[in-house]
Amino acid sequence: MKKLVILVSILSIYTASIAQTFIAKNASIRFFSTTPVENIDATTKTAVALLNTSTGMLTFKASNKSFIFPDKLMQEHFNENYMESDKYPNAEFTGTIENMPNLSKDGVYNVNVKGKFTVHGVSKDRTILATLTVKGGKITGYSKFMVKCVDHDIEIPKIVLAKIAESIEVTVNCEFLPKE
Repeated sequence: MKKLVILVSILSIYTASIAQTFIAKNASIRFFSTTPVENIDATTKTAVALLNTSTGMLTFKASNKSFIFPDKLMQEHFNENYMESDKYPNAEFTGTIENMPNLSKDGVYNVNVKGKFTVHGVSKDRTILATLTVKGGKITGYSKFMVKCVDHDIEIPKIVLAKIAESIEVTVNCEFLPKE
């Protein structure tokens, strides 16, 4: 009987942790650079994100090669010259939502997510403002923030400095579904 109680307890804990884990398999991440000379705009719709609503843990991962540019030459330069995508294949964020709201109720929740943002092999501590919206049991996430190229050792040659902004605007949109 004691073994049965322990087994039921373990299964209950495991089931509860799974039920509180949400995944976004097709998260959209866009970055935008604007200068008087040229705008650079790229998007991926294949980023993956995990959200644990009991702990507030939030993780994003995007393949650098998944970003699509309107100009194939820009895409090639991005991967080869700036991001060095063969050497640093992913951009990642892992953190925790501070003062995690109760996401079992419909509403719009502005949150701060504190964690490590890794781009080009360089990790930086960041606190990023995000909005979580719960409607009909679905959780969507949105955030817009700036990233300085210099913070992640992304070198911009002087010859193209007028075409690439020093800070890049990053926009994240995702829909979380319960992880099965």
